[in-house]
Amino acid sequence: MKKNNRMTSKLFFQIVFFFAISLAARAQQILTVEDAVKIALENNYEIKIASNELKIDQQNVSLANAGVLPQLNANVTDNNSIQNTTQTQSDGSERKLNNARNMNLNYGVALNWTIFDGMGMFARYDRLKELEKLGDAELKLAIFTKVSDVITTYYDLVQQQQQLKALDTAIVISNLRVTTADNRYKIGKASKLEVLNAQVDLNTDTTALLRQKELYANTKIFLNEILGRDVKTEFVVADEIAIDGTLLLPELMALAEKQNPQLQAQIINKRISELQLKQVKASRYPTVNITSGYNFSRTEASLGFITQSSGQGFTYGFNASMNIFNGGLQNRNEKAAKLQVENSKIVIEQQLQTLRSQLSSAYQTYLTNLELTKLEAKNEEIAKENLDITLAKFKIGTIAPLEFREAQLNYVNAKVRNSNAQYAAKVSEINLKELAGNLSLSQN
Repeated sequence: MKKNNRMTSKLFFQIVFFFAISLAARAQQILTVEDAVKIALENNYEIKIASNELKIDQQNVSLANAGVLPQLNANVTDNNSIQNTTQTQSDGSERKLNNARNMNLNYGVALNWTIFDGMGMFARYDRLKELEKLGDAELKLAIFTKVSDVITTYYDLVQQQQQLKALDTAIVISNLRVTTADNRYKIGKASKLEVLNAQVDLNTDTTALLRQKELYANTKIFLNEILGRDVKTEFVVADEIAIDGTLLLPELMALAEKQNPQLQAQIINKRISELQLKQVKASRYPTVNITSGYNFSRTEASLGFITQSSGQGFTYGFNASMNIFNGGLQNRNEKAAKLQVENSKIVIEQQLQTLRSQLSSAYQTYLTNLELTKLEAKNEEIAKENLDITLAKFKIGTIAPLEFREAQLNYVNAKVRNSNAQYAAKVSEINLKELAGNLSLSQN
């Protein structure tokens, strides 16, 4: 009777202990994967930098930056001098004046407008628009990369949380085994060696639990870092890993060719190279500028035939220039620009080939991991049933402690393998969606 009371009391305190842990976890903030992604999009430093780079590209898209619009400048020139002056006249006489003051003042506005440069200005404007598109593709790539990191790390925490529960279960069972072995030893049905072995196994399980808690805490710190918030922020994650098992390779291939940010960036780079070639070719044509302005001038001199003059009025004109020969640089620049266009085509083909290879390989891994989740889930059920039967036999003393320990470890390992399989399948799903440029913020 006393033995049963002690075992009941031990189990009661264990239940109370784990119930208290559960309440403490619930008291912490529950972080969903959608919330984590939202926080990262708002706070992550790399996303902020890429977003600001895009804003710069957007600001650069202007007719003025491309050189299409005229330039209007205000000019002021004021020159003064004080000199001792001597002038010899045509009749041989001399005129002298010390501290003669002279002043020349010009001010006005001047307009300069390039009205033709071989269509180079329009190529520059189109290039600025393509650079904006490139910035947008680079922002999407930064977002997809960070969202993938966030989701992967989030479900890594879910996996570790599941393994903590498995190790908690192992501790409960090991405590029960220690209590049972101690009671059997006290009534003379077991040796001291059985009690010591049970205690060693309990300590081993406790060590594994502490290591897992350390890994879990460090991963939480890392996730907080990715989210761009205080690394000490406390939170708990979901209990389960939801896996999308409906992905099809042909659909992923089609999406990737249309949406993959890296591929889209290379396509935009090809267009930029083509526009750069147009700009180089524009140098073969003449450049025509028109000039205009309105000027005011005033001149004063203390000694001379004219001591003061002033004027104002409208000025206009044009100038044109054309490259006739520059040592063959024009041909060299055009050949280099054409080769750059050719290289950009090759890079697109290479990127497309790499993308198809990555998708095919990742999809095979995805299918394998889906099968493993089914297998490991079944293994966990079998291991649980085996542990229940073994535990019942252990309580009545019809099974050796070594066999009971083996059943306990098989169950814990089966739960860990099942958790690992689910996480691996989720990572495969995330990788496929990232490659296809279709990584959704909702992972339910």
